[in-house]
Amino acid sequence: MRSLLTLSLLALALAACKPTSFTAPDAAMPAGKPAAATVEKDAAGTPPADDNLNAVLWVQASAEYRAASETVYRAAADKLDIALREKHWDALVPGERDNAGQTAGLKPAVVMDVDETVLDNSPYQARLVRDGKEFDEVSWDQWVAEKRARAVPGVVDFARAASAKGITILYLSNRAVHLKDATIANLEAVGMPVANDDVFLGLGTVVEGCEQHGSEKNCRRRLAGQQYRVLMQFGDQLGDFVQIVANTPADRAALVDEYGDWFGERWWMLPNPTYGSWEPALFNNAWDQPREARRRSKHAALELAR
Repeated sequence: MRSLLTLSLLALALAACKPTSFTAPDAAMPAGKPAAATVEKDAAGTPPADDNLNAVLWVQASAEYRAASETVYRAAADKLDIALREKHWDALVPGERDNAGQTAGLKPAVVMDVDETVLDNSPYQARLVRDGKEFDEVSWDQWVAEKRARAVPGVVDFARAASAKGITILYLSNRAVHLKDATIANLEAVGMPVANDDVFLGLGTVVEGCEQHGSEKNCRRRLAGQQYRVLMQFGDQLGDFVQIVANTPADRAALVDEYGDWFGERWWMLPNPTYGSWEPALFNNAWDQPREARRRSKHAALELAR
């Protein structure tokens, strides 16, 4: 299923390893957040306030998070029969479908992001909050290797219902290809259907004739569309559904305006307040700035009244 990889493109893709996707307007942003400096504490030994504390606790402790996730998956399950019946139903944007008009005879599939869409990585985020750190590839790989992420509420029931209807679940993830075995083991452990190893399309899966930019997923969506009629896409980031050319608030809003009718029909967004491409859009995608500088930009973006 996977096209031949070129060494240069594979190196580029693996360098962008991160469980989310965002692209700077000048395409020159660092691939991931920098590792945190030593944690500072006050005189009482208390770490400073962390921007992500409430967000992580909301995912882990609130009944609202579970209700929101289950609502999405139950609503999507109710659309499966309609999507199967309508042979021209397609969840890929036209620019990512190489065989437009020829999808009726293809096998049906659902494309799912993994992190915060299928697997809940809030324990990893909780560790970062506890330790005053930020995402780095070493700690992330270690967490994935533990294979301890739990299923996002509602996803297993949905995936099993789709599989029972003959729909293949494709896992299109920004987990790098070297994390495939651990990821598949974790998916199977929580009860997700995994038809074979080829259903995992991780970062580093390069499609011949399609140039991948950083961790954008457009090439892998095109690959999925070559063999499948994609009924639905699920994700927690805008980039899980459509390519983000310039990660700015205005351009992101424009994409939602353009494809707004697709959400709740072909596209299904899961709640994730803990990280995402929306955040760096507020500070020009400049992760190389000190944490306090990024925080000032976020404060400046607050809307106090209209």
